[in-house]
Formats: sequence, C-alpha cells, structure tokens
Amino acid sequence: MELKQRIDADIKTAMLARDKDRLNALRAIKSAILLELTKEGGQDTLSEQDGLRILQKLHKQRTEAAAIYRQQGRADLAAEEEAQGLVIEAYLPVSIGDAELRAEVGAIIAELDASSMKDMGRVMGEANKRLAGRAEGARIAAAVKRALGG
Repeated sequence: MELKQRIDADIKTAMLARDKDRLNALRAIKSAILLELTKEGGQDTLSEQDGLRILQKLHKQRTEAAAIYRQQGRADLAAEEEAQGLVIEAYLPVSIGDAELRAEVGAIIAELDASSMKDMGRVMGEANKRLAGRAEGARIAAAVKRALGG
C-alpha cells in the first residue's frame, strides 16, 4: 500500500479511536505529502524515496523540538512532540545498528577503492543511496570519517 493511502486509512482509525497525538502526527505527515505532490514541477505520485525523506524530516523536527522544550522546562510540550515522533517513527524503516553501519560503510569503501578523506564525497554519495531511511546522514558521515581516518 502506498504511503499516502496508509496515512489516510490510519487517520480514519485514529479519528475513530479519538487518539489526538496520533491524529496530529498523521495529519502532519499527510500535509507534508500533499505539499510535496502539489509543489511546482511535482509529480502525481510520491516515490518511496521521497516518502522516506519526508518522514525523516518530520521525525527530526519532532525530536529537535522536544529537546528544545525539555531545555526550556516545558515537559508538557516535549511529551506531545515525543508522542508524535513515535507515531512518525513507526512509518520509518528500522534503523541499523552501529556495527552494521560500520560494515556497510566498509564494504562501500572497498567497492569504491577509497583510501583517504579526499574520497569522502564519493563514499557519502553511495552510502546515502544505500542506507537511505535506515541511518541518519550524520551517523553515516561520522562512520565514513572514522573509516577513512578523518
């Protein structure tokens, strides 16, 4: 089932269950998807990669907002952002662990015959393609730097 249809079906379920946090998170996802589909030069359908990108962006926004609210002593708002983040996270693929990330990066470096930090751009490009949705960009970059000796 396409992401948009899954979200629509889950919105109906959340409305019937009167689950406010889940409903707000799902509406945010739907809104972001509709913005993507209606932007100038947009397509009629949402690719899986674009869907992942949107979900990752929304999840990151919720995580950062919750951290800011916690710093400001607003536990009520932080809890709301965290609850929405968990709903969004359920639509993301399972994150890979550090050991698996290092192994993937090592394999990519070996395939590309990369040996120094000069090759980081090539390695990052390939790593971001392969690991899209399974690891955050910052984690990938840190693993690549470590593996290339940077």
